[in-house]
Amino acid sequence: MTGDNPSGAAEEEARTAAGTDAESEPSLTAELLREFLAAGTDALARLTSDDGAVDDFGFDPDLTDELILPLLRPLYEKYFRVDVEGLEHVPAEGGALVVANHSGTLPLDALMLQVALRDHHPAHRRLRLLAADLAFELPLVRDVARKAGHVRACRANALRLLGAGDLVGVMPEGYKGLGKPYEERYRLRRFGRGGFAAVALRSGRPMVPCAIVGAEETYPMIGESRTLARMLNLPYFPITPTFPLLGVLGLVPLPSKWTIRFGAPITVDDFPADAADDPRTVEKLAREVKDTIQHSLNELRADRQSPFG
Repeated sequence: MTGDNPSGAAEEEARTAAGTDAESEPSLTAELLREFLAAGTDALARLTSDDGAVDDFGFDPDLTDELILPLLRPLYEKYFRVDVEGLEHVPAEGGALVVANHSGTLPLDALMLQVALRDHHPAHRRLRLLAADLAFELPLVRDVARKAGHVRACRANALRLLGAGDLVGVMPEGYKGLGKPYEERYRLRRFGRGGFAAVALRSGRPMVPCAIVGAEETYPMIGESRTLARMLNLPYFPITPTFPLLGVLGLVPLPSKWTIRFGAPITVDDFPADAADDPRTVEKLAREVKDTIQHSLNELRADRQSPFG
């Protein structure tokens, strides 16, 4: 004899509903994964193409604002908690050279400087950074550098950008500053041959000294492997307290507290027209900029209580 079984029907309905929910969860996860991969593919395609470029350097201001800077802002705002001083010294328009110290093993200081000027300068200025050749030889790095507006560091490129009214960033210490030992932190290395000063003299544009404190503590470099540097064709291979000991985890920077200070512009209006051809004049002007930055670094270090607080 058979009959209705309300409790059994209810149990069956519950199992069916549960099964439907269980099936929908993987489906939703798969859809989200597809969307994520599609977005990544689109971003990679934009990075590696010339679409959106506004000059033959490959600068893509829209991609920079929509993708590159948003990825850097959490580091700037939450992780390094960057304070910016002296933005009034950076011209609101027209060409100028921002001359900054360089440190920290990886060039995060250059990127944080770019965020500071784009987000916090009253005119939201874009910084065109002069970068070493290596930045344009590494896969993907070269695409990001190009799209973000970086150009190979040479006199012709700097003069061209300044002539177009761009704000140009230069870090004259180069890899000597970026890869210096932790025990020599905040002691400026040689500013090359002063080529940036010659560029300022030829263009007639001012130089804005910039001191960055905090980058030295992100990856304290306690040694280096010259053998690995030669094998990998790198200017240096750093050894820090966490890298390469912890592998990929060792690439996570320490959360130091940063300050970026812009100083009063150093103008070149009073120099004769041929001053850029006089090595002594160029060297003297470059030394003035270097000494100004070193003085700011000393002040900022003396004022802070802790590298991380």
